[in-house]
Amino acid sequence: MCQLLGLNCATPTDASFSFTGFCQRGGATDHHADGWGIAFFEGRGLRLFIDHESAANSRMAEFLRSYPLKSKNIVAHVRKATIGEVSLENAHPFTRELWGRHWVFAHNGDLKDYFPKLHSAFRPVGTTDSERAFCWLMQELAKSHASLPSVEELTHTLRELIPQVTRFGTFNFLLSNGEAMWAHCSTKLHWLVRQYPFSKATLMDHDWTVNFAEVNQPGDRAAVIVTTPLTSDEQWTAFEPGELKVFVDGVVV
Repeated sequence: MCQLLGLNCATPTDASFSFTGFCQRGGATDHHADGWGIAFFEGRGLRLFIDHESAANSRMAEFLRSYPLKSKNIVAHVRKATIGEVSLENAHPFTRELWGRHWVFAHNGDLKDYFPKLHSAFRPVGTTDSERAFCWLMQELAKSHASLPSVEELTHTLRELIPQVTRFGTFNFLLSNGEAMWAHCSTKLHWLVRQYPFSKATLMDHDWTVNFAEVNQPGDRAAVIVTTPLTSDEQWTAFEPGELKVFVDGVVV
């Protein structure tokens, strides 16, 4: 299956440290070598980079590791193809517009025989179960709310919609609109918050240790959500199966 990485931050933050370790799982330290992608929200704008090559060997991924883009919401994905061929249109994250906002979605898991009814406003471009699920979520959110609702209202609606997808299989996902980040666990997902007083962290998949106390200010804070912990010396918390969390400004709300 695939792996997910999300950052939700109080101040614009770069993902170089986490993304460097995460990329190694795309073909070097793990077998998720069937494409990758990363999305950075910048205000109402969005920078999206996707590739059907492996993250560990991609020149684009190498560029992004050395060219830190700062964002308050970042979603990344490395893919192990199960449903849908290895191609650019099947690389996560996927994006759609709703209520004049960009939405970004990445999924880990398989949804067997999942072909929901979709109207013309939200249609998949590729052939993955993941993109079909994203289109259906966007469609149902649009049906439920006439305009952009509060984070609390969106969370309530998502809690009602998710069981209609999970009955088809595994539905670990990250979803963000640049204001908040929703993370749902079917089987495996972990999180932590890096905040003052900061400490050192050492990547599991790459020889790199950072002392965050030397590079952050007291007001900085970042929630990191990942399929499998990225570091060996930080306290990661596992999601409960079926749990949905929403993060705003690096805090669970």
